[in-house]
Formats: sequence, C-alpha cells, structure tokens
Amino acid sequence: MLDILTLPLLAKPLWMWAAFAGLVIALLAFDLGVLHTKSKEISVRESLLLSAFYIAMGVAFGGWVWWQISPQAGLEYLTGYVIEKSLSMDNIFVMAMIFGYFGIPRAYQHRVLFWGILAVIILRGLMIGLGAALVQQFSWVLYIFAAFLVGTGVKMLWAADKAYDVESNPLLRFMRRRFRVTDGLRGERFLVREHDPASGKRVLSLTPLFLVLVLVNVADVIFAVDSVPAIFAITTDPYIVFTSNIFAILGLRALYFALAAMIDRFAYLKYALATVLIFIGSKIVVADMLGVAKIPPSISLGVTFAILGAGIGWSLWKTRAGQPARADELAA
Repeated sequence: MLDILTLPLLAKPLWMWAAFAGLVIALLAFDLGVLHTKSKEISVRESLLLSAFYIAMGVAFGGWVWWQISPQAGLEYLTGYVIEKSLSMDNIFVMAMIFGYFGIPRAYQHRVLFWGILAVIILRGLMIGLGAALVQQFSWVLYIFAAFLVGTGVKMLWAADKAYDVESNPLLRFMRRRFRVTDGLRGERFLVREHDPASGKRVLSLTPLFLVLVLVNVADVIFAVDSVPAIFAITTDPYIVFTSNIFAILGLRALYFALAAMIDRFAYLKYALATVLIFIGSKIVVADMLGVAKIPPSISLGVTFAILGAGIGWSLWKTRAGQPARADELAA
C-alpha cells in the first residue's frame, strides 16, 4: 500500500495528490454538512469569517508546499493563489448580475455556488491537465499564453466600464427556446415535474435556479480561459497550478456574499485585474529578453500585490462616503 502512494502522478507522489483531495473533500463536507445544512441567507459577517477561514487554509497549504517541496514552489503557489483569487473577483461581479437578473434570493444562492464548485473542480482539472500536456510537449505554447493574456488584458481595459448583459446571453436564449422552464422558482429545486395543460401529463421542467447554475458554471469556464494561462505563466508544475487554483476557488463562494453586498465600492478593480493580466503575460517576453528562465516569483508576487492594492485603494477612495463612481470617470 505504501509503495502505491509513492508512485509518481504528474511529477508528484500519489500521496500528495491524495492528501490534497482529502482536504478538499473534508472542507466541502464541513461546509455543506455542518455549516449549511439548510438554506439560509448568509450575512456579510458570516461571509467574511468564512472567507478568512478559507484564506487561512489556502495560505497554510502554501506553507506546507514551501516546507514539503521547496521555498520557490511555495512562492509560486502563493503567487498563483493570489492571481487566481484576484481574477475571481471579476467572476463575482458576473455572478451578482446573474443572480440579480433572475431575482434569486440570497438563501438559495449558496446552493448554486456549492454545486457549481464541484463542476468547477472537474472542469479546471481537465483544462489544467490539457495545458500541462501542451506545455510539456511544446514549450512555445507559453508564448501563445503570454500573447493571449496581454490581448485579454487590453480588451478588459477597453471594456472595463461595460456591464455583463445576461439577457443577450446566447446560451440562456437557447435553453429557454429548447427546454421547458417554469415561470418561477420552485424552492431550491433545479428540476421539477409539473402538470402540462397541453398534454395532460406531468413533464420534467427546468427551474430558473437550474438556468442560473448553468450560466454561473459557463461563466467560470470563460474566466478560466484567462486564469489558467496566467498561472502557467508563473509555473508549469501541474500540482502547484491545480492546488492554487482550487484553493482560491473554494473560498470564492464565501467571499461572494461579502463582496456582492458592496460591489459598487470596487468600481475600478477591473482596471487593476486587466493590468495584472498584461503584466503576467509580458513578463514571459521580458524574461526571454533578459536571458533568464523566468522572472523570480517573489517579484511577480510583489508587483501583483502592488497593482491590486492600487486598484482596491483607488476604488475605495473614489467611492468613499457611499458615493458610487461616476459613469463618465469609468468611461474616461
């Protein structure tokens, strides 16, 4: 049995992957089986406390990576964690718009986010596995990632003041056109069987909560297209890439309820996130020009913190005293 646990899986012993998987399962079980056995509205205070807990767990795991693998691996993990956590902020803005559009009560939002995280773990795993295979076989793929990140960052800067339009989402229009959807919520259920007046039979119907679940998961896939290349620009170690991504996402659900309540205070954060993407993409080319393998993770982490700190600080300053940012300033 011990021999099996020492077998390598993506350059790391099987026991390291098993330890991470066991910790994630335990956290999810504690969240759903202890903290949220019933649907309820999560307060800002509870959200902040739970967020602090998940951040502490994520940072503690980074300390374990530092001790178990190497100090550089620990820094790479922490850098990837911070980048993924910050890029997830943009995802929170979109989720808030989706929940608001469908009028989903806060008591039901945690259910959507919990089941969404299970899908996210699987989808991120597939995307990271594919990315790792490509980078291992074709090292020049990193330059494609770099160009993509810079292009995405520039696009984000250009469209930072534009809101996400839920109504025009083609997937939403497709589901409404192809499937039977109830005219309102049915508690916290995703699927229901109801009487159809036309056929006189009970037919399976989707509820708006199911539509929200699909849209939230698709939104995460779209944002993963940015965040996964970003972490590969930091490190190509699949273990560090996957663990930092998942730990950042685990706390996203808890953080959502706090940030959604004061989302107007972070009006300029998108500009900082766009700048982070441009920096992460550019540093691959800069490292090549300097003739070094990569920019040290400590520098990447420091610059990332500085950019995010500036974006958050500027947002809080411009929206102080509860005054929302002016539309003409955001469009400038």
